[in-house]
Amino acid sequence: MLQALTRLLGRHDPTQLPLPLEIAPGVHTADDLLARLRELGLTTITGCRLTRNRNVMVSFRGTQLRVHEGFLSAPAEVHEAIVTFVEGRTRAARRAARRRIVDYPIDLAHEPIRRLRTRPQDQGLAARLADSHALFNAEHFAGVLRPVTVRVSRRMRSRLGHYTAGNRAAPGEITISWRHFRRHGWDETLHTLLHEMVHQWQDENGQAIDHGPTFRRKAREVGICPSAKRAPARAG
Repeated sequence: MLQALTRLLGRHDPTQLPLPLEIAPGVHTADDLLARLRELGLTTITGCRLTRNRNVMVSFRGTQLRVHEGFLSAPAEVHEAIVTFVEGRTRAARRAARRRIVDYPIDLAHEPIRRLRTRPQDQGLAARLADSHALFNAEHFAGVLRPVTVRVSRRMRSRLGHYTAGNRAAPGEITISWRHFRRHGWDETLHTLLHEMVHQWQDENGQAIDHGPTFRRKAREVGICPSAKRAPARAG
């Protein structure tokens, strides 16, 4: 029996059996993730919410953290990056942490994408916006952006427009608020379209979809206001 155990353990001393490795408990809920992050040094966050936000993987405001549920099973170094993203003392450290977070592969291929339908009476406006998307693509992005569906929504109330990232099952799309067009006019609507195209450019270049330095730099390059929120002048 001793010989069989020796063969099984190779060169290890059979009288010194290795202790079993301690396996960390799984992270299955928002509370589990918050506990894990606090073990890694998170101190300023008291609440965590899981999301399926396709555009923002990790965000925080005050003491509340929002994390895409795909990060539950992420390795320790990614969880450490989330802590640094929140608690980092320097801009360089937070920027490096953000890159590590963005680089972590989350499979979005099978997640449903909410599609806001364009009403029949708004199809003409949507077609004009699609034509403008093609013109802006050629003029400001060297024609490298993928064609996307441009929709008009009468349900959008608090936002002027929105870019939805695509996946292997469906392409991205841009939605523009009908109320925005009615209240602020065509020129401001085109400004919003171009704003969302900068987000499309971020997405297609593997960058975080946000209003950070990269967004602001590209926004200035294409000639639009880099502010995340714009107070457009009323038409008329």
